[in-house]
Amino acid sequence: MSSLFDWFANKRKLEPHIQPQHQEREIADGLWTKCESCNALTYTKDLYANLLVCPECFHHHKVNSNERIAQLIDATTWQPLDKNLSPLDTLQFKDRKLYSDRLKETQEKTGLTDAIETGLGLLDGLPIALGVMDFRFMGGSMGSVVGEKLARLIERATQERIPAIIVCASGGARMQEGMLSLMQMAKISGALQRHREAKLLYIPILTHPTMGGVTASFAMLGDIILAEPKANIGFAGRRVIEQTLREKLPSDFQTSEYLVKCGFVDAIVQRPQLKSTLAHMISIHQPFYPVLPALFQQEHSVEKEPLHCLQEENGLLLG
Repeated sequence: MSSLFDWFANKRKLEPHIQPQHQEREIADGLWTKCESCNALTYTKDLYANLLVCPECFHHHKVNSNERIAQLIDATTWQPLDKNLSPLDTLQFKDRKLYSDRLKETQEKTGLTDAIETGLGLLDGLPIALGVMDFRFMGGSMGSVVGEKLARLIERATQERIPAIIVCASGGARMQEGMLSLMQMAKISGALQRHREAKLLYIPILTHPTMGGVTASFAMLGDIILAEPKANIGFAGRRVIEQTLREKLPSDFQTSEYLVKCGFVDAIVQRPQLKSTLAHMISIHQPFYPVLPALFQQEHSVEKEPLHCLQEENGLLLG
């Protein structure tokens, strides 16, 4: 005796196949991008022209380190530092796989040696030392190489007497390196203290997410702390805090907007206005560069523009 499923299958075979009058048009992969927040479709080229900010809801999509450098640094002025510095599996750590194998796979996938890129460049003609974390590399976790490259970058900025800017995007310290990763917090903080004693500017930019040991160290040690809208910023995770306190936390807890209200972040800046905002802040803090660092003297010259006040309509939300 045939089953009900077989009856439906035979019925479909006997019915004439009806062709739809209008076939859906195929869209080439990568031509359109769907917003993670509002589901709006945006032409990918237009989205990149808007620095990966949704034109409908202004959601800030994640940006990798190469894209961030291109957004902030003037064309042809980027000079990478310590590009070949690569991590080692000193502790012979193993979880689901060997740490050495995980490193190799991530390096091949991302084209990076570790979760940070550092270098010198010009931002609107102003020389800066820039470090950009990349969340694609093991969640932007801070290991020995991240700490060493940032410490060297800050020391170079102090030597050249130029501002230091670090774009943070990290889940915290890298567990596979144990205590070695935690030591980087003190090393970077020490370099920043010497930079401050030289009366030089340091600006961290907190992007989504900035958590753990990064928040507990250099992300919160800036002279001016900036953040992107709706970035998740904190130390421990929300669930851990709720379980510890046995209290329900506010819905906007650990967001950049919440931290501005609490005074932990100085300003929230929309990504399209970030470069101009940084340029204004650097110009106000260090309005004159009588001697351009030797790295840029031969190829580039700086033309100073009159200073302008920072305004809310330029995308800056002051706390």
